[in-house]
Amino acid sequence: MGEIPPDGVQGIDATLSRGPDNILRLRWSRGISITEADARLAMDEVNELCSGVSLPMLVDMATTKAVSRGARTVFGLPCSASRIALLGSSQVDKVIANFILGVSSLPCPTKFFTSEPAAIVWLKEG
Repeated sequence: MGEIPPDGVQGIDATLSRGPDNILRLRWSRGISITEADARLAMDEVNELCSGVSLPMLVDMATTKAVSRGARTVFGLPCSASRIALLGSSQVDKVIANFILGVSSLPCPTKFFTSEPAAIVWLKEG
């Protein structure tokens, strides 16, 4: 896939970065409906950015419109994330996150938050 462009993940409407705290930050664009192809591209980029090292990941899914069944399946596959904090801002985000958490068999500890500082604390615990 090559280098991650500074303005996003090539081929999807999201950004991915690795901070100085070694936390990955995947931020989906507002109002996105995440497809299986989107999920695969994002997870491929996560694995490439980690270079074989497991790192905690903050996934900003605020105002995500929908997550397809195929995307949920992809998110259930092992990747380089050691822990995943799902960050949302509304009851709709919480419903989507709970659906992902309840239906999918996730490969690492995953939890929903509405507070980024609380999510970061939890990610650093692992």
